[in-house]
Amino acid sequence: MLIKMTSDLPSSEITPEHIYHDRRRFMQVAGTSLLAYSAGSLADTTLPVTDLTYSPVKTPAFTTNETLTPREDASNYNNFYEFGVDKEDPAKNAGALSVSPWSIAVEGDVAKPGIYHLEDFLKPHHLEERIYRLRCVEAWSMVIPWVGIPLVDILKRFDPGSKAKFVYFETLHDPKHMIGQRSAFSAVDWPYREGLRMDEALHPLTILAVGIYGKTLPNQNGAPLRLVVPWKYGFKSIKSIVKIRLQETQPKTTWELSAPKEYGFYANVNPEVDHPRWTQKYERRLPSASLFKPNRIETRMFNGYADQVAHLYKGMDLHRYF
Repeated sequence: MLIKMTSDLPSSEITPEHIYHDRRRFMQVAGTSLLAYSAGSLADTTLPVTDLTYSPVKTPAFTTNETLTPREDASNYNNFYEFGVDKEDPAKNAGALSVSPWSIAVEGDVAKPGIYHLEDFLKPHHLEERIYRLRCVEAWSMVIPWVGIPLVDILKRFDPGSKAKFVYFETLHDPKHMIGQRSAFSAVDWPYREGLRMDEALHPLTILAVGIYGKTLPNQNGAPLRLVVPWKYGFKSIKSIVKIRLQETQPKTTWELSAPKEYGFYANVNPEVDHPRWTQKYERRLPSASLFKPNRIETRMFNGYADQVAHLYKGMDLHRYF
């Protein structure tokens, strides 16, 4: 269901002007830009333009009045180890990956399992804009306008069974085009794996994103489909998803397997639980002016979304379940 919100603030007052105009162009030319993953157009995907209505959302749950990170920074400063370990590597190396055609396997305890072409996977849904804070576990952060679909709406279509307690996600494994996956020095057991508890997956803040700044996701940002869970550290928001499985047991996730003392399954943003090698009490909001003016701000519990999600963890020891 499309969530429409109202506000007495026009979009141009909370969004930099050039991004505001990009958003308007996106709404006007959605039939030829968003989801045009290669030479094809939206008309080729059987998604009518009339089905792609979305409104800039401006309620406390789905937006923020904080300054947006410039699109150039968000698209050129990334952790996407499939394309290299340096922040600039994904933008340099991800262009070799073709994201059309693309399919998503839906498995596990669902009534409608199968392998779905991306167009069919997205077809029944409306797109929404969500302006979220993104907090990396490395203590830097951004504010990004995503375009996507609430994950709850997608999961309900496949009719989860009573044993579905967790949702497992998997990234594409393509060493030919994802050069980081063929590195002999990689500490990661590919493909990249992530997971959520079912109530986290069904929370209205959780989305599957297909766009950013009113445009199709760049490859380095996780095209064509990525998870966005704004109250968790960024590594939970798995990119370039090819598999979703609903299961009874808690999945083992990539960084949990690689360094279990540093990266837990939950990975909730928590300024009270430091990383073993650095504090999580503060973050560097990008872009930073310089090394000596790092734009340092205090980190908020659950990345500022405590009012919406704290109840999910009532009674849990968040130092143990980090």
